Amino acid sequence: MTEIVQVALRGSRRDYFLNSRNLRLALRDKVIVQAEHGEGIGQVFLRDPTLIALRKPGNVTREIIRKAAEEDLDVEDRLQVRERDAFEYCRDRIAIRELKMDLSEVEAAFSGHRITFYFSAEHRVDFRELVKDLAARFQTRIELRQIGVRDQAKRLDGCGPCGRPFCCSTWLRDFHPVTLRMAREQQLALNPSKISGACGRLMCCLSYELAQYRDSVEHLPPVGAELKTGKGPCRVIRTEVYQEAVWVRDSEGQEHRITYDMLPPPPYHKCGDCGCGKNAGAKGGNGTRGAPGNGNGDGLPDDPGEAPPEG
Repeated sequence: MTEIVQVALRGSRRDYFLNSRNLRLALRDKVIVQAEHGEGIGQVFLRDPTLIALRKPGNVTREIIRKAAEEDLDVEDRLQVRERDAFEYCRDRIAIRELKMDLSEVEAAFSGHRITFYFSAEHRVDFRELVKDLAARFQTRIELRQIGVRDQAKRLDGCGPCGRPFCCSTWLRDFHPVTLRMAREQQLALNPSKISGACGRLMCCLSYELAQYRDSVEHLPPVGAELKTGKGPCRVIRTEVYQEAVWVRDSEGQEHRITYDMLPPPPYHKCGDCGCGKNAGAKGGNGTRGAPGNGNGDGLPDDPGEAPPEG
């Protein structure tokens, strides 16, 4: 079976390639690979077959052509200088032309026939005049590619609040929808600075433990459920989903914490699910919605001779 190798490419990108020519490779070796547009240079980043299999590289078709020679390394050095020059010049032209776009990165093709400028913008940008400026300056094919803010963070790389490199720039291959509901289900503080990543969007890791939280919610009694305990009936006032525990309040108003292994057996019902009428009486002080109540919450009308209204 042909070896699959992960290679760190230019622009903080990592991709998988086939070592079909059985080259003797070590970590951090410079190699020439089949890139999107011709040849590209990169560095061997991962060779462990077990770790690569865990990351599920999918269908790998491109291959490693050869190890990089001294001439290839000289070309890489010249490309890095050209990319820095192109980034500064493009950023200045964007400011002069007052374009509402944020330049993220510049990547020059290894063959030198193309320079790609990556930028992010909230709306469509008319950059035709900017392309003319860039083509006149660098005398090569110019490509401007608009990317989203998440792709921008992926390309620039960095460390998250956990202290580790961004998931999107290390192992996360595709972006999945992340919603505010996921944070609510995990009982997180809805503080944008706490649940947002460097891209300004909700952190991708909010979806990692969501299945565990949902599983815990299924076998915990809901808020409002009444439990029969050794201290008499108690009502659930809040839950701790991650710790799998609930807080209850007894008839004397005292609160107690009960872990999952100490809970009475299910099923659990919220007040009002059984149709006893107590829930309606507690909310409005009436036995039946729309009918005058006696304030006892027993579901009976004030006049014993008057029948409750139908419906």
